Amino acid sequence: MANKVIYPIFDKMMSREDKEALLHQRGIMIWMTGLSGSGKSTVACGVERELHRRGILCRILDGDNIRTGINSNLSFSAEDRRENIRRIAEIGKLFVETGIVTIACFVSPTNELRQMARDIIGDKDFREVYIATPLDECERRDVKGLYARARRGEVKDFTGISAPFEAPTHPDLSLDTSQMTLKEEVEAVVKLITCE
Repeated sequence: MANKVIYPIFDKMMSREDKEALLHQRGIMIWMTGLSGSGKSTVACGVERELHRRGILCRILDGDNIRTGINSNLSFSAEDRRENIRRIAEIGKLFVETGIVTIACFVSPTNELRQMARDIIGDKDFREVYIATPLDECERRDVKGLYARARRGEVKDFTGISAPFEAPTHPDLSLDTSQMTLKEEVEAVVKLITCE
């Protein structure tokens, strides 16, 4: 029934090529995955600043920011985590198709969730970056106090403690922020984006 009242206008809108020509850049999704506290957001902000310096338009989609807005109605149940990633991928696809370099920073703990995001966005536009910082280092940082609360049993199904994290099997880039400087991490991601 709903399909009889939906009339997409994709064929009337300006094309992705038009948008990319206007911006003089190519849209791409950099999907950063890793444990809480691994450094996803820190690396993303560093990349954003470097791209801005180079005149490249970039947008960061960060887990905490998204959960205070468009996904504020979602819990952390398995079903809602899946919906969280699905919505982010759909939003990210809009940015990418507008020619914007988009960086998504989400724990996205399973290969299945990340594959869903890749399928929505499209393989040619999706680059997976694994922020492979070890659990003990993430716990040491624990800026939000979440690991300590999870260890005390106050946070249920916390990834890395009471819920599993599946490391990506074939990421496009893997970074351990406990072994690299932020400058090195940023350079590696920018190189992935610009194909330098």
